[in-house]
Amino acid sequence: MASTDSGIIIDSTTILSLLSTLAILTTAYLLSVRLLPAVNTPPQIRILFIWHAFDALIHTLLEGSFLYNCFFTYLALPAPLEDVSISHPASWHGRAWNDAIATGHKLLTPPGVYFLGRSDRLYGSFYGINPMSALWREYAKADARWGGADLTVVSLELLTVGIGAPLAAYICYLCVKGDQRVWIWAGWLAVGELYGGFMTFAPEWLSGNTNLDGSNFMFMWVYLFFFNMLWVFIPFWILYEAYGTLGRAMITRKSQTLVDEKGKRKD
Repeated sequence: MASTDSGIIIDSTTILSLLSTLAILTTAYLLSVRLLPAVNTPPQIRILFIWHAFDALIHTLLEGSFLYNCFFTYLALPAPLEDVSISHPASWHGRAWNDAIATGHKLLTPPGVYFLGRSDRLYGSFYGINPMSALWREYAKADARWGGADLTVVSLELLTVGIGAPLAAYICYLCVKGDQRVWIWAGWLAVGELYGGFMTFAPEWLSGNTNLDGSNFMFMWVYLFFFNMLWVFIPFWILYEAYGTLGRAMITRKSQTLVDEKGKRKD
């Protein structure tokens, strides 16, 4: 375990978490080599395939595991939350309360509101022992919401895993088939990704970033900035390419229509 001057601690969980993302990206690239023609594949289509293969795998494997931990991993409390004072830890009793404090517990729902309506449980990766809960606890060092069950984040991830991942896989299929309609579907997904990113972080910006920790380089520039801005820059690139491709197609179609009309007049 290594510690830097900025206070960041790089341990085996940190390394494995980063390697898992690299492994998924490598898999996406290898799939592009295997499935796309070696010649006559425009670089834009290859990038589009690699990105959406990466996107589908990330949403399914990583964010799917986040949802699993939110719905099925929990800490059973010795007393319902409404029976104790969250603002006064001294009123907490028993080992479960101590475990909640030790795991960095932070109630991520409004007062009187409980995830799945269970005031006797705390849900999320903070309370799991599986490898994927460890990965999300690592990311939660920078954004605490990913260690628990934040209602906004869970709602967005249900859409991301349930709709975004299958759509990304379908876009890869269209790339392999050489179907130019791929830019329509890719554009729709890009808009969804941008909206989801905004709705993920806008509540934090409006509340003073109460759940974010950018106190060191790893948390600020790797976890929060790099991993999230990927889903900003690349969707914008996709929208730019989609606009150009569809615009050229419309111009070509219009030109062909004019040619056909002229030919009919001559006849």
